Amino acid sequence: MGDALVDVIATCDDDFLTRFDLPKGAMQLLDPAEALVLYDAMGSARETSGGSAANSMAGAAAMGTNVAFLGQVADDQLGTIFTHDMRALGVRFETPPLETGASTGRCLILVTADGERTMNTSPGAAHLLAPAAVEEDAVRAASILYLEGYLFGPELGRQAMMKAIDFAHAADRTVAFTLSESVCLPGRKEPLQKLIAAGGIDLIFANESEALQLADATDLQGAIDRLSSQVKTLVFTRGPAGAVAFEDGVLSEVPAISVPQVIDTTGAGDLFAAGFLAARCKGHSIERQLMTGGIAAAEVISHFGARPIANLADLVKL
Repeated sequence: MGDALVDVIATCDDDFLTRFDLPKGAMQLLDPAEALVLYDAMGSARETSGGSAANSMAGAAAMGTNVAFLGQVADDQLGTIFTHDMRALGVRFETPPLETGASTGRCLILVTADGERTMNTSPGAAHLLAPAAVEEDAVRAASILYLEGYLFGPELGRQAMMKAIDFAHAADRTVAFTLSESVCLPGRKEPLQKLIAAGGIDLIFANESEALQLADATDLQGAIDRLSSQVKTLVFTRGPAGAVAFEDGVLSEVPAISVPQVIDTTGAGDLFAAGFLAARCKGHSIERQLMTGGIAAAEVISHFGARPIANLADLVKL
């Protein structure tokens, strides 16, 4: 459950980021006018369906997992593209499009020569996902409800998420939540911390920076110490240092999967979560879950775009 976006990806140099005051490697929200100015200044670009949780579901489906996606698009060309792409990948996507109002959201992604991606999102219809759109039967039928931090920011999306959490826990399902830098901002972090303290989340995905921000910690062990009493499973990615998980009092760690060249880091965390969840749903060990996440992330950073190109099922062999 998360933002339904179409990614527009182009390369640029660091001077371009400086000229438009874009924080390298981070994500920021743009209003429609700002998005149009940046889009006009970008070089030749490629378009592909995106969104953090949507990318994860596309990756999980590629690994043979039965998945569905809940997100909001508009009744426009980009919405049609997004819907087609998700269904073509084997992801169940049935949320009715908005017929009036905002257009389908898009994320303008700029990739520098070092492979770092800078994301600039105009969420549009994505942040208008209403609680009424949450499919109770679909949530209750899933073994894991996977929530995306970007959608936790807007009030309407947060209400929809809280409704889905209630459905999932009523059916004794696992609620997983992937953080984003935006959800750690003042005004957003506090409601999330309250949800965590109340036992609303069973599994957290985060990169090291996000984990430290959420836990108000200075190092990863401090974040684990503060969060592990409230969340059953913690999964933290560390870039080239690999990934760790803390579950049932046991710390597990795996190294990063090496790639010949990092082309584009867009979607690395999304595909890591996809691999981890796919292995988890198939009953593999926590170490295998971490390793599968690493394999999927390594595949996606070896090319442009946040969706896998290689046959992930053959790579991970679940």
